[in-house]
Amino acid sequence: MSEFSRNSRLRDIMQHPLGRDVVDKLVLHTAAPRWLPEALAGMRLGTIDKLSSRVTGGGLMDVLAGMVNRISPETSIEGPDLHPWWRSAVFYQVYPRSFADSDGDGLGDIRGVIAKLDYLAELGVDCVWLSPIFDSPGRDMGYDVRDYRAIMAEMGTLDDVDALIAGCHERGMKIILDLVVNHTSAEHEWFRRPVADPDGEYGDYYFLVDGTPDAPPNNWQSFFSGPAWTWIPEAGKWALHLFDDSQMDLNWRNPRVREEVADIVAWWVDRGIDGFRMDVINYISKTDGLPDGHPFVGELLEFTGIEHYLYGPELDEYLAELRSEGFTRPDGSVAVMIGETPGIGVQAGRLLSGWSRRQLDLIFNFDVLEPPGRTRWHDYAYDPAYLARFWADYNARIGEGDWVSLFVENHDNPRIVSKIAPHAGDDPEVRVAVAKLVATMQLTMRGTPFIYQGQELGAINEPFRSVEDLRDVESVNRYGALRAKGRSDDEAWAEILAGSRDHARTPMRWTEDQDDSGAWLPRLEDTPGFSAEAQMEDPLSVWSWYRELITLRREHSALKTGRLEVLELTKHVFVYIRRDPGSSWLIELNLTGKPRTRPPFSGEATPVFGDRGLTMGPWESSISRVTVEP
Repeated sequence: MSEFSRNSRLRDIMQHPLGRDVVDKLVLHTAAPRWLPEALAGMRLGTIDKLSSRVTGGGLMDVLAGMVNRISPETSIEGPDLHPWWRSAVFYQVYPRSFADSDGDGLGDIRGVIAKLDYLAELGVDCVWLSPIFDSPGRDMGYDVRDYRAIMAEMGTLDDVDALIAGCHERGMKIILDLVVNHTSAEHEWFRRPVADPDGEYGDYYFLVDGTPDAPPNNWQSFFSGPAWTWIPEAGKWALHLFDDSQMDLNWRNPRVREEVADIVAWWVDRGIDGFRMDVINYISKTDGLPDGHPFVGELLEFTGIEHYLYGPELDEYLAELRSEGFTRPDGSVAVMIGETPGIGVQAGRLLSGWSRRQLDLIFNFDVLEPPGRTRWHDYAYDPAYLARFWADYNARIGEGDWVSLFVENHDNPRIVSKIAPHAGDDPEVRVAVAKLVATMQLTMRGTPFIYQGQELGAINEPFRSVEDLRDVESVNRYGALRAKGRSDDEAWAEILAGSRDHARTPMRWTEDQDDSGAWLPRLEDTPGFSAEAQMEDPLSVWSWYRELITLRREHSALKTGRLEVLELTKHVFVYIRRDPGSSWLIELNLTGKPRTRPPFSGEATPVFGDRGLTMGPWESSISRVTVEP
């Protein structure tokens, strides 16, 4: 692999998967014209650096070359002989503390999930994914693990988890858990030991760096605001934490750390877990020496230093080793390995999850959630045409060895219906139509759908009134940081309200008269007709639409693993065909809140969902079986 330098041309570095993605990321976050990289393709990196130095401060192209030089560019060409189960599955994410409360203490628990397994089976779920349940102090809602082989006391016991695993398998569903191994809680035994004895056997399990209390080792910033370093007076050292100051980053360069993680995975897989979704797993490899981050990159992305761990130099090696030593069962079968990979684009994602590379099976590409120049902290209306273009383009840019994770919601993001139609709470008809539009696109697109709890009910954002209503440490910290920078209370609150993770974390609404005032995070949104109880009885509800769509998808392989052919994609409509030798399906979507003329179709198709009138109603979705090919 040739080394890139300032003499390399931009077109050459864009041939590398990671180089292509980093350039795309710069365009995305600067809101630059999408054609700009191609216009500059013939220029040398040094020339581009000089021309942009007044804005970037210089050295940006050196950062780009440095990131790309350390990563192998070989993507996966060939796919599997048979599609693995997870390519056809519908996953359903459960946020346990907000899903179902079995004992009335205001906090959801494992027994509550068990009680709702029949609900999930009736919906048509193939695999249940649980957000963190491991023992934790709860500073970041379980993403700060204290013991990977124990369960949070408020969630239940290991016996409860065994019963949950058995309950899923008895109903023909699989189950995966969240695994957070970029960092642990500061209360984990692995961290307490080096604090007490920095030179002992656990001294290099974390990034503990010598220094003085007034000078952090580098300029890296935490994702939860402030420096990414905390001074540990007992040890006389600085500790790295990319997230909360109670979440200490593990040092994956230490082979003992990697062995510990593989042992944890194998222990749970042996217990019956079918795989893991791994939190921020692409951050586990850091550049040796932990150098300062480029100031312009930090200002642009809000996280100084990110170029040194977004796709670190040993990431591929660590993931391949973990797959072999932890996820592979004695019989040679492999538990599913799903990576949350913030910042990773389409092409770098192919490096991480390509079939022949034997690392991850699926990744979450978060570029789908916000268009260029936007973050979830911006108050704006999300355009579903962006979602359509993103998924269509993603599928066009990958091969048979790659697969797409289809998601629009999770525990870290606001509700998609509110993002598309901010006033949907005032108009139930719009709320239902938008929810069905999203469901139709997600469940008929080529890829693996991930539904987040409440999405099947058309859940919307909460009408929080002030920061006192929130429990999310990220939102609370960000609010404080904004106020400290001089933003007014109204300005700071408007930003937090737009993007708080708590919108997705209030209790699941099971009944119309459900009282959540005593819950750990009280739910305020209570529009009639949007509980599970009401929707399961209504054949025209969002829930019924989801169930019928999942059933249709399960019955016809064309809608799971068949080819995708885009017929028309504009800012107003999205029309495509899914087909395999068994059947062909025409999907027609109106991406706007206004009536649109239905695009012509030269074949013949019989409607199965919706109808095929000359005019498509606002947000209309229709699915038809193709009877005569165009």
